[in-house]
Amino acid sequence: MAERQNGIEIATLAGGCFWCLEAVFDDLKGVESVESGYMGGSLQDPTYEDVCSGTSGHAEVVQIRFDPGVVSLREILEVFFVIHDPTTLNYQGNDHGPQYRSAIFYHSPEQKAEAEQLIARLEAEGVWGKPIVTEVTPAGKFYIAEAGHQEYYERNPYQPYCMMVVEPKVAKFRKKFLGKLKR
Repeated sequence: MAERQNGIEIATLAGGCFWCLEAVFDDLKGVESVESGYMGGSLQDPTYEDVCSGTSGHAEVVQIRFDPGVVSLREILEVFFVIHDPTTLNYQGNDHGPQYRSAIFYHSPEQKAEAEQLIARLEAEGVWGKPIVTEVTPAGKFYIAEAGHQEYYERNPYQPYCMMVVEPKVAKFRKKFLGKLKR
């Protein structure tokens, strides 16, 4: 059984810069909250600088709390695979390093199976034309990122990175998943 608190399930995803993922999942109907943070490394209590160094082993992640009665893990993963390139090892766009890897950190055997089934289907359909390199790995300790990284896009929509990288991903999500938006 997936990790749940009061009927809310948790998903943890890495797919490049966490600002992009957070901005998209904040708009998805059924998502209760999204927190940016770090997972998958060996260093205790990593900072943004530690993670950006590429030596801590952590990925930039978002931890999503969602109501599975409104949005399923499958739907969350379908959004995830639309908004990032799961075929690039350790980078997304101009962001390079292991902290930008594509990963699904599962919280239960059911989440692992769901992720593996979706990846197998996408591979069989040849959606990307290249092998998917997304890691499917057990969730470890989640370290919440510093306050300045939470709701970054919402607070800084005119920052150049947000305008050039985050906004196009948000627009792509909104166009493709119009019926699943909160607003």
